[in-house]
Amino acid sequence: MQKTSPMDRLLCGDVGFGKTEVALRAAFKCVADSKQCALLCPTTILAWQHYQTVCKRFEGYPIRIELLSRFRTAKQQKETIEKLKRGEVDLVVGTHRLVQKDVEFRDLGLAIIDEEQRFGVAQKERFKELCKNVDVLTLSATPIPRTLNMAMSGLRDMSVIEEAPRNRQPVQTYVLEHDDAVINEAIRKELRRGGQVFYLHNDVATIESCASRILEAVPEAKIAIGHGKMKEHELSEVWRMMIEQEVNVLVCTTIIETGVDLPNANTLIIENADRMGLSQLHQLRGRVGRSNRRAYAYLTFRKNKVLTEIQQKRLAAIREFTEFGSGFKIAMRDLELRGAGNIMGAQQHGHMESVGYDMYLKLLGEAVSEEKGEAAQSADLDCLIDISVNAHIPESYVESLTLRLDVYRRIADIRNKEDSLDVKDELKDRFGEIPESVLGLIDIALIRNCANAMGIYEIRQTDTNVLLFVKEIKSPKVIELLSRLNGRAMLSAGNKPYITIRCGGGSSLDMLKKVFKI
Repeated sequence: MQKTSPMDRLLCGDVGFGKTEVALRAAFKCVADSKQCALLCPTTILAWQHYQTVCKRFEGYPIRIELLSRFRTAKQQKETIEKLKRGEVDLVVGTHRLVQKDVEFRDLGLAIIDEEQRFGVAQKERFKELCKNVDVLTLSATPIPRTLNMAMSGLRDMSVIEEAPRNRQPVQTYVLEHDDAVINEAIRKELRRGGQVFYLHNDVATIESCASRILEAVPEAKIAIGHGKMKEHELSEVWRMMIEQEVNVLVCTTIIETGVDLPNANTLIIENADRMGLSQLHQLRGRVGRSNRRAYAYLTFRKNKVLTEIQQKRLAAIREFTEFGSGFKIAMRDLELRGAGNIMGAQQHGHMESVGYDMYLKLLGEAVSEEKGEAAQSADLDCLIDISVNAHIPESYVESLTLRLDVYRRIADIRNKEDSLDVKDELKDRFGEIPESVLGLIDIALIRNCANAMGIYEIRQTDTNVLLFVKEIKSPKVIELLSRLNGRAMLSAGNKPYITIRCGGGSSLDMLKKVFKI
């Protein structure tokens, strides 16, 4: 925030690690500098909870705080919007209501987007339109693939909180077929130690019958229902009862997913977990285990249901990543499973198809270098190689499409012999013995680099010859190359000068390796 250029930073920290605390300190600094601050939340419950936290935290300071969500009447919302325009509000906490066209700020200094994975690209970009030339801080335990890819590509800054709060224990996670006996015992076990339970049934039409079924099986439970279609006052009353511990089992939808903080709730049961996304499951699991007590998460799916490969990988990942700091690993696995999305459009996952991946990275690298004020590499020094050679990464060697794209990028970045040896060591270590087709790809990368250095912009194979198209015939490196080939090559002048080399009986790749001393 002290820099002259506006901040656009992704803060990635596991659930309950203190992202909100960092955001509050940033907000305080912003307000202390006589600027306005906006905190954007995905749900009314989270906005209300943040509003309560902010009011309590900044009590005793002359900071004017307002809430803008459906928990406020239309009249109250209108008054808040007018105050924002006049600069009579220092810090506003709000939901999607903040990104609507009638909302204007007098002097906005910091925009905080909490749980960014819950917003669409259009909503985030609209919010940034409001926030031109202001600092933007984005918070997420599991950023969506597009955001993570942008951060890792250098298009955005990223910070990671890795250290867990003191005495915090990881959530014990079970993935199992739905079994009423196991689930009922899990509820009783939590109630016996005076805790509270989240029971996630993500279907509003049948949520009441689900609550009745639980009450019949566990009569000692004090049950409440919470979902997004309830009226504001009903939902806030349910939440108040959970906070005051008047209720010990909340049967709810995914409305609890983001940021909800109840230290006494330490058991989570999810029905049909196979229908949910990886980061969503991780966020939901983060609703429990927010104290020094051991917490439990039961992720269930329908009995005898055959899961798809992606569903199996998702549930395996959520079971595998239970230790602290796993949110970032889960986001990386999500990036692997779903693809990096499209920074040129609004697609937040999927693999780049409209432009080649190499071209996409090249364009992105040039744009990032330009923004940083660094000298970009000359675009014309990129030799096109069109020869008959088996050079690719087989699916049998690297199964994951995203990992294959990453390996292609690593090979494309090879600049010298040392780089190629590093890549070979890494591939052998990660994936085993390197196939000939991948070794061919590495050789091509080295040949391209040598050709670029000599001013050769294209290498093309004909029936028995290889043609090297050069920019400057009189270049010292081209003259040295011709003298070294000693009669085995023929120079053709003209508008597009080129050197012709006969392949002989061997392959064009082997011949080029000798020519460029690889």
